[in-house]
Amino acid sequence: MNLLRTLAAISSMTMVSRITGLLRDSLFARAFGASPYTDAFYIAFRLPNLLRRLFGEGAFSQAFVPILAEYKTQKGEAATHSLVDHVATTLVWATVLVSVLGVIGSPLILMAIASGLDGDGFDKGVVMTRLMFPYIACMSFVVLSGAVLNTWREFKIPAFTPVLWNLSSIIFSLFLVKYFEVPIYSMAVAVMVGGVAQIAIQIPALKRIGMLPRLSFNPLSGLKDPGVRRILKKMGPAVFAVSAAQISLLINTNYASNMGGGAVSVLQYADRLMEFPTGMLGVALGTILLPSLSKANSDGDVAEYSALLDWGLRLTLLLALPAAVGLAALSTPLIAALFNYGEFNAANVAAATAPLMAYAAGLLGIILVKILAPAFYARQDIRTPVRIAIGVLIATQAMNLVFVPLLGVAGLALSIGMGACINALFLFIGLRKRRIYTPHAGWLGFFLKVVAAVVVMGMAAWFSQAQLDWAALRSHPFLRIGALLLIIGFSAAVYFAVLFALGFRPRDFMRRAK
Repeated sequence: MNLLRTLAAISSMTMVSRITGLLRDSLFARAFGASPYTDAFYIAFRLPNLLRRLFGEGAFSQAFVPILAEYKTQKGEAATHSLVDHVATTLVWATVLVSVLGVIGSPLILMAIASGLDGDGFDKGVVMTRLMFPYIACMSFVVLSGAVLNTWREFKIPAFTPVLWNLSSIIFSLFLVKYFEVPIYSMAVAVMVGGVAQIAIQIPALKRIGMLPRLSFNPLSGLKDPGVRRILKKMGPAVFAVSAAQISLLINTNYASNMGGGAVSVLQYADRLMEFPTGMLGVALGTILLPSLSKANSDGDVAEYSALLDWGLRLTLLLALPAAVGLAALSTPLIAALFNYGEFNAANVAAATAPLMAYAAGLLGIILVKILAPAFYARQDIRTPVRIAIGVLIATQAMNLVFVPLLGVAGLALSIGMGACINALFLFIGLRKRRIYTPHAGWLGFFLKVVAAVVVMGMAAWFSQAQLDWAALRSHPFLRIGALLLIIGFSAAVYFAVLFALGFRPRDFMRRAK
């Protein structure tokens, strides 16, 4: 498998997902504005989405993929298919039970997580919670399918799958909203339609590799499998690690909510832009490295394991460092070109620019964590990242006490970024101490050349964007977006031209996984 080509394919799918997600949010705002009903929708969607992140995308994949790779490598197809059957049975029945409890207990759930929601907004929230809670069951199967497909090195379908939810929401907001007596309910239905569509696209791919799960009608049958019990045992620490990040996010949201109107929103807009390079590089690299690292670990191939990590770290530095500098240098034109419309005025642009620049300072750490943590998960070591995550949670909140009084909302973003850098540093130290990773020769020269190219690119980007008054171009949106794209393209061309002049060639980063 050509890892660089696979990374490009996954990153392109992630880009489509991010762009359609941005369009989805724009159309949602156009159709419904900001009201108690939209608040009710977001609150109703928050809990099933949080449970999906806690028990699906994060904890489950981290525990399941290394054990699945071990079965695939060492125990043969029959044993592997049996493990997938039992895991699917346990996961689906568990999430169906949680969904039923969520539907029944929706009023109590909303009272617990949204005490400020009352009257008609509360009633609408209860209905939408009941409509969307089964989404967690849909997404759990999708996460299971994605883990299996990634282990078989079928990356494109899992990477494309999130686009279907975005498309569902776009179609409902454009064409089907008018058929609902309560228009906001259309978006809750769109979530479930998107969830079912994501399941449907996985099934042919699973059939093609011979790994479509056979579910048992006995909910407890899967628990008899020792492989399932191992996965559940490892999921406990993984859930705790993901919970630490979510707790930090909730605390920061609470901070922002006390900083005046719009503080939470500008932090969210900055976070949206930070997710582009994080998803296209960090998530994509972590996705392709985890199965390959798990296989190398199962094979006992220490050299391959270390070489995969070295390749991932070099590629991260090569692409994440210019992305961070680009976000900082182009923060104002990015915020203005994407959000400076309607009620989002020049003051809002200035307010959102500061946290985006703060996020940029920690972007390299945020992406590195997604490369370094799988190095532990692939060895079925989840406790080490958990211990580090707990320390980072404490450190992040301690930094908030220093940065927030000085920088306001930007201080929250800076604390998150610096916390990620601390996380990445301790993960790296752990890998080196355990002699899991040995850097290949030439790192110092590689680093200095990348820094030189980034400095030239950053100056080109900053000088170019300073030639325009981005707020004044509000009445010419296409001209403003075109100018931004031109500057981004010019800056990228400068960066890669300098790298080429310093001796970098694409073939230097080609790598095939065994």
